[in-house]
Amino acid sequence: MYGRPGDSRFSLWLFFGAEGRHGQTAACGGTGWARMDAAADLTAGKGHRRVCGFSAVLDLSAATPADQLADLVRRMARTLAHRGPDSDGCWVDGEAGVALGFRRLAIQDLSQTGEQPMISTCHRFVVVYNGEVTTDHALKEQLQARGRPLRGSSDTELILESCAAFGVDATIERLVGMFAFALWDRSLRRLTLVRDRIGIKPLYFGRFGHTVLIGSQPKCLREHPAFEAAIDRDTLARYFGLGYIPAPHSIYRGVRQVRPGHMISIEADGTLHEHRYWDACRQAVAGAAARDRLSDAGAADRLEALLSDSIGRQMVADVPVGAFLSGGIDSSTVAALMQARSERPIETFAMGFDVPAFDETSHAEAVARHLRTSHSTFRVDGATARDLLPQLPDAYDEPFADVSQIPTMLVSRLARAHVKVVLSGDGGDELFAGYPRYHRAARLHRAIGQVPGPLRVAGAQVLDRLARIATREGWGRVTALMPAAVRPRRVATRASKLAQSLREPGLEQLYFGMLRPWLDPAALVPGSAIPADPIGDGHAMRLIADPVERMQLIDLLTYLPDDILTKLDRASMAVGLEARVPLLDHRVVEHAMRLPFDQKVRHGTSKWLLREVLYRHVPRTLIERPKMGFGAPVGAWLRGPLRDWAESLLSTASLEQAGLRAAPIRACWKRHVDRIEDGQSPLWTVLMFQSWRQRWRL
Repeated sequence: MYGRPGDSRFSLWLFFGAEGRHGQTAACGGTGWARMDAAADLTAGKGHRRVCGFSAVLDLSAATPADQLADLVRRMARTLAHRGPDSDGCWVDGEAGVALGFRRLAIQDLSQTGEQPMISTCHRFVVVYNGEVTTDHALKEQLQARGRPLRGSSDTELILESCAAFGVDATIERLVGMFAFALWDRSLRRLTLVRDRIGIKPLYFGRFGHTVLIGSQPKCLREHPAFEAAIDRDTLARYFGLGYIPAPHSIYRGVRQVRPGHMISIEADGTLHEHRYWDACRQAVAGAAARDRLSDAGAADRLEALLSDSIGRQMVADVPVGAFLSGGIDSSTVAALMQARSERPIETFAMGFDVPAFDETSHAEAVARHLRTSHSTFRVDGATARDLLPQLPDAYDEPFADVSQIPTMLVSRLARAHVKVVLSGDGGDELFAGYPRYHRAARLHRAIGQVPGPLRVAGAQVLDRLARIATREGWGRVTALMPAAVRPRRVATRASKLAQSLREPGLEQLYFGMLRPWLDPAALVPGSAIPADPIGDGHAMRLIADPVERMQLIDLLTYLPDDILTKLDRASMAVGLEARVPLLDHRVVEHAMRLPFDQKVRHGTSKWLLREVLYRHVPRTLIERPKMGFGAPVGAWLRGPLRDWAESLLSTASLEQAGLRAAPIRACWKRHVDRIEDGQSPLWTVLMFQSWRQRWRL
């Protein structure tokens, strides 16, 4: 609806006048759009923190009328309503061919004065932003010294005015928190995309002809008529080898992710410049070269102070805040330090299963009782999981095959019924060497390194033969007669992976080979190839001498942002829940890189220093037990309540329609159903791809 007398936007338009040679600048409010100077859309900016979603269009030909740009960018943003259910907005400059759209999840100062897109006081910059920045008052004081006092407490305004005052590079150096934003420079006609250091918040972009599309999730790009929905088959092969899609790739041809710690500038002529502003590899090398040399007690004090500060910053909100609590080390530490800062019981949430081997809820409940939190537990069976399946392709938006996506979705739904913000313990394993696979891989790497080359070749051949034997039906019938306690499990898979490790003795190849769902993923996707993707800075990576620390760094660059944080972001945002990860404050990350290794792992105990902090708040008897992980009994469900669903997606006709080689997938399915081999991991990758493909009709 156009502005009218009495409407504040109309009054501002009269005051500022329409800009541009043809008066094509427009601003959009929650109910329509008004032709006006873009600066008129700048609000008082008192909304503080928000996790949300945004979209943007850059028409390099500048041929699309402003009203059409507004309609397109709002349609794109509308697909992200789950990320920002509270309000929406857009800003358009038809002269420049740019439009920014926004969906808001209001967290602090819930008035409408913090709406986006937001325009700087100098009228030069416009921003849409997704995240939560907890930068302290020093930056505000620096802005005041530059004659740019903030009118509100908005972190959006803080980022925007800092970019205007100091530049984008200098601003990012000052930011603490999670963020993804798109900044339009009206003077240079440059669009800058920035993603936080660790990759907590997502950001996608793609160019289709003369149109550049940007969004928090790929689904919003699909709404633009220029978008071409074609599967990138090389990326699909990568996905089958990992179970997730690694940045900078996307499942769609022509679409990319902004990599963690990177910024991308797009000029008016379409020229693209990429810059890495934070380098995890170099941070790790610097940390290894300058270890902290504190006593154990001093190191625990320092870590607790850092964590407490990060958690305290992230507890700030004008809506209820809670925590995920599995009863493990990471989530218990976060919950304990939250409760220590709260005068009343915090809300904690746990998810469990009707299968005891996958249920940790009793441990979570014990920790909650000790901390005296207000605790909620939810248990799931196969029928509940089956009911959730149709929602996964919408929530995750790309093929994604970490089975813990199911409990993460469900615990997010549970938490959202009570709170609007939740803190999670994600990142502890990567920072403090908590995964048992690090130590298994390091031992295997050392052992293989002592075997002469010819013996490695011969050993690989023997293991290949064993794998072939283990896939036969007769093998399954024989092992089925053995007692469960001594029955060999996953013999074929383990033998094949070990054979592959003998052929490729490098640590990185060995590590990825251990985790690979399919040993030859490109063979599933005819016509595909998997070009080698560099993992960070290869030279810097080789300077990390300890194999466990090198695998930690590999995960920090790949598995953490592309699997763990993607899972958390999509699951929480699907229900309008803001999930914060205080262990991944970059100051904590850099501190963990400086810790001596024996304060991470001591006498075989992983996460040693983090445990020492936790034991100041929770008795070790409530924590000390074998690591379980946050999985789901999907393998059993595939033979039970999910079998019909799986069979339809894994039929030969369905697989061939998807352009996949059916034979190896059908063979894996048969071995799984017949209990010859556990095929949960590889089968789930195919099922999630097939489910996604059917949902999006590709």
